[in-house]
Amino acid sequence: MSRDRLTVTSFVVLGLIALRGPSTSYDLKRASGHSIGYFWPFPHAQLYSEPRKLADAGLLTVEEEVNGRRRQTFSITEEGREALAAWLDQPITDPMQIRDVAELKLFFSELMGPDTERRLAAGQIKQHTARLAEYHSIQERFADRADVASRMVPLELGIAMTEAALAFWVDLAERLDPED
Repeated sequence: MSRDRLTVTSFVVLGLIALRGPSTSYDLKRASGHSIGYFWPFPHAQLYSEPRKLADAGLLTVEEEVNGRRRQTFSITEEGREALAAWLDQPITDPMQIRDVAELKLFFSELMGPDTERRLAAGQIKQHTARLAEYHSIQERFADRADVASRMVPLELGIAMTEAALAFWVDLAERLDPED
């Protein structure tokens, strides 16, 4: 695998291992579920195949247990750190992408009945309210941890985006309310 063929998932794996230290694929799955999974969803099966590819490319090393479950623990190499640093330094030229099924359904709202659209809005209000509570809980839990302060900055963006989405759906629900 050349550096030209590295994917975003490649850099997710390299970045997580650079932050966490030596990790198994299961460790990566857990770590992503509690961190980047909130804003960068992807099939977790990739966390089981990608580290091996990166090891084959010399960007990670792998240590395999001789007995037992034969777990593979991956560590980042200097070449892996260099590839990650080069990727982090690249400018972002693509526009922000949001893949929101609710927004997609809303695009087709003229094909919905009014009750369906109201249920969609109510469901989104419930979902965004719950996510916002989860984000605030994370923020409170790690507020005093200087060692992860820089990783909390994306949480601020997540909170702002979730608050904006919640405000949108509340406003839409009010406009759809038949009692108005």
